[in-house]
Amino acid sequence: MSAGDVVVLVASGACLVAVAGLVVSVRSLRRQVTRLAAVADDLANRTVPLVAEAHRAAGSAASELDRVGAVLESTEAVTHTVDSASRLAYRAFANPVVKVLAVRAGAAGGLRRLRTGPGER
Repeated sequence: MSAGDVVVLVASGACLVAVAGLVVSVRSLRRQVTRLAAVADDLANRTVPLVAEAHRAAGSAASELDRVGAVLESTEAVTHTVDSASRLAYRAFANPVVKVLAVRAGAAGGLRRLRTGPGER
């Protein structure tokens, strides 16, 4: 055996060891990819119903928000109406009430004078 044959034999052995190492690595990677695919499928099976439920909940929340908006608009309209009515009632009754109170105060003073006499207090 010559030196060239020994080099070829050593190189062949090194290539066989490298190929064996690559085969082991490829098998390990293949197992991991299979596990990863199973986890991805499981994740998809679990998340798709959750996303669908979240979508339904968002739609329900949007419709409830529309209802609340309508209630708020009605409340604002009622508040405006009550405010206008109270201002109108104040304007309508304030002047006559003040006049009645003034007449009452004047009458009370006149009655007091009649009871006590003109010079006494």
